[in-house]
Amino acid sequence: MSSGEQPVAAPEPPAVATPSQAAAEQTAPCPEGEASHLQQPTPLSKNAQKRLRKQQQWEDGREDRRLKRREKRQTHKQRVRSERAALVAGGADPRVVYGRDKHAATLVPLSIVLDCDFEAYMTDKERISLSSQVTRAYSDNRGAKYCAHLWVAGFGGKLAARFNDVLQAQQNSWKGASVFEGDFVACAAAARAQMAAHTTVAETEEAAPPAPRTRGGPAHEQLLIGPLRRSQENPAPWPRDAHDPFPLPDPEPPLDPALQDVVYLSSDAPYTLARLEPNTTYVVGGLVDKNREKGLCYRRARERGIRTARLPIGEYMVMQSRQVLATNHVVDIMLKWLEFEDWGKAFLSAAGEAGEEHHADEAAEDEDETGEQAEEGQGEKADEAPKDEAATA
Repeated sequence: MSSGEQPVAAPEPPAVATPSQAAAEQTAPCPEGEASHLQQPTPLSKNAQKRLRKQQQWEDGREDRRLKRREKRQTHKQRVRSERAALVAGGADPRVVYGRDKHAATLVPLSIVLDCDFEAYMTDKERISLSSQVTRAYSDNRGAKYCAHLWVAGFGGKLAARFNDVLQAQQNSWKGASVFEGDFVACAAAARAQMAAHTTVAETEEAAPPAPRTRGGPAHEQLLIGPLRRSQENPAPWPRDAHDPFPLPDPEPPLDPALQDVVYLSSDAPYTLARLEPNTTYVVGGLVDKNREKGLCYRRARERGIRTARLPIGEYMVMQSRQVLATNHVVDIMLKWLEFEDWGKAFLSAAGEAGEEHHADEAAEDEDETGEQAEEGQGEKADEAPKDEAATA
């Protein structure tokens, strides 16, 4: 050390508080405005802790479930290939065995909008169920003999997040279906414009209809099939039912003339749907709520001056609770009516599938459908969330 430098004192070690001092500091009052973030969090109840543990276990096993589903699909495909090869080797017609003579989907001038703008009214479990119903509705429409222009309105929030993440953005590869972030009224306007952009070709001979036209073909044609043509030539009456399923104290507002080609399906409507009409958009409420929000879809449509109607469920089916069907079941029934022009046959055709899904194992509620399963419409039952009842009809 040089003579001009001053000695530097060593730093003092930090003072260590005694247990009594630490306790006193912890119990000392906090300055105003700081107490909120220093307070101890409220302990979770035993049920909440149990739910968190189950959720964590579910997340931990997600990859294993995905691998098991993939292995199961591959095993199934290999078995089907072997069975088909054996049939062809035995002399069976390959076109029949491999389904190459299956009819192509025929697009008709009718739109179906799934109104999914009910996120605030559903739990996470119900939103998962809704996403499964939407994918099934798409699959049913894609494979139907006569398919409609399908739209998903209110596509945002957690529903869109689930599609983009868990379902691998499968909606981006959908054919003949579109997602729409706006509400169902704006979506109905988009559906109207889409139908108008297609050339409508009349079905002239019932016994020998024109060749099927696939969606998005170069001609952008849609076929006015017999049932829709007859609805156009002889419009069905629209009388108010003698019994009002969901009477409201306020008088029914007048209909909006600009939306006369839109019908919102609701089991609470005082009108029964007799026939489907061409160049019309039918809105199906995508609400999975176990019947908590009664009349929500009906009131929403009334406020916008839109026609409401309910499917003639009571004439053909016996329901255990309110006459409410899952979203995809409503879509399937309408597609079957286009094929049979008979509500009884349409309900019976969809009843078997509805019964199976109603008794599905609820332990599989949160199973995720992969994009491949939903795209092919071949999701394994054990890997799909069972469909809860949706306030759609």
